[in-house]
Amino acid sequence: MPPYIQVITTLPDRASAERLAASVLEERLAACVQISACSSRYHWQGAIEQSEEQVCTIKSRRDLFPELNAAIRAQHPYQVPEILTFPVEDGGQSYLDWMAQELRPPKE
Repeated sequence: MPPYIQVITTLPDRASAERLAASVLEERLAACVQISACSSRYHWQGAIEQSEEQVCTIKSRRDLFPELNAAIRAQHPYQVPEILTFPVEDGGQSYLDWMAQELRPPKE
């Protein structure tokens, strides 16, 4: 099983999503960040809410998650940010090789 993960977070607007993407890419905590718009409905403080958000799907590696999580939390405007991690069970070898090349090297 590859050591890679996808991390999902949502942000309230495109500008904050772009800032987060630029930051984690610059720090090499992510090989890729995909940003897409979504309509969210959720429970919040006793009511059902609705908002338009930006979803960031972040391609990274499991050992980088503590730093990636901290970077997301440091920049996130929400009181309770969505930060969910999913393991990559398998993938195209050329894509996995590219990710390995673009991410910060693992600590020995």
